[in-house]
Amino acid sequence: MTVKRVLWEGFVAGAAGTVAMTVAEQVEQRLTGRPDSHVPGRVLVRLARVRERRGQRLRQVNLAMHFGQGALLGVLRSVMAHAGLRGAWSSAQFTVVRLTNDQILENATGVGAPPPTWPRTELVVDLLHKTVYGFATGLVADALAARGGPGPGQRHAAMLPGRHRNVGPLPRAHRRASRPAHNPRTRRASRK
Repeated sequence: MTVKRVLWEGFVAGAAGTVAMTVAEQVEQRLTGRPDSHVPGRVLVRLARVRERRGQRLRQVNLAMHFGQGALLGVLRSVMAHAGLRGAWSSAQFTVVRLTNDQILENATGVGAPPPTWPRTELVVDLLHKTVYGFATGLVADALAARGGPGPGQRHAAMLPGRHRNVGPLPRAHRRASRPAHNPRTRRASRK
């Protein structure tokens, strides 16, 4: 796993997840009549400490935050996939991270309020859309990481599944499947 690979795969996965979430939001808005949310744009304006935007400018800032945040968080999901944290369980964990990230930014800037104070319908809608994002991002991140084989956690589980007391980490040779283990006998034999 190289940093460059994890980064580009994460951006791709996060962007794909954001597109899936955006499509789900558009469908939901047509069904419910709910207006666009400008919370992401307002958060970015406050973080950047620039003048509040209105109209088309706010929409552009909103899209920048929406897609930028989604792509950046995709990098974390890529790291998870390369470590061997793949599948639905890992996507559910990642969804919680996405929700937490949103709430930290929204509440720290004063743009949002804690979710327990929201109307239940808003809460359900937000959970639904972030779940779509988390699982779509996970599908793409897992597929891209799988091209490099199983991650260290998956290799460890293949040797000895579960959590066990007194079982240490895999030897270095097992953690990096792409590098062969150093074996002095093999080296001498190849020189002859």
